[in-house]
Amino acid sequence: MIGAFIVACEVAFWVFVVSGLAARYLAGRRLLGAALLAMTPVVDLALIVATVVDLRAGSPVGFFHGLAAVYVGVSVAFGHRMVRWADERFAHRFAGGPPPQRPPEHGREHARYERGGWYRHLLAWCIGSALLAGMAWFVGDPDATGALLGKAALWAVVVAIDFFWSFSYTLWPRRAKAS
Repeated sequence: MIGAFIVACEVAFWVFVVSGLAARYLAGRRLLGAALLAMTPVVDLALIVATVVDLRAGSPVGFFHGLAAVYVGVSVAFGHRMVRWADERFAHRFAGGPPPQRPPEHGREHARYERGGWYRHLLAWCIGSALLAGMAWFVGDPDATGALLGKAALWAVVVAIDFFWSFSYTLWPRRAKAS
């Protein structure tokens, strides 16, 4: 059940983003567009509530319960960047805006960009881990607590690998290709 709800939340997120941008750029209704874009955090809240209700109802802790916390952490940490990405492309395509900026591909700027992505990943992990700990506390089942916190530990390993990958560009910057 919770897996399907995660998919529904992802679809709802992008429906709110696209409809908000369509209202802003195609219909010229900036206030409506802002209201629709402001609904994206409500999707995250609904997912957390549904996950806690599912666990509280006695569902065994599974992969999707952890994924819900990861989803919300990533959505909070990267959501603004994803919306800005879509906004730049929508404005360019439908409102005559400037072409979207590409991320830097080499040098110090690229290293800084990669580090920024890791900092966002760390923020997502902190938020997701706090949610996992909060769910474990709220549910109060020792088995569920171990399973939920184990997902945070696994994610910590992914964050550590991402650290080495992202910061490697600081030590060994990507060079521009010779033409």
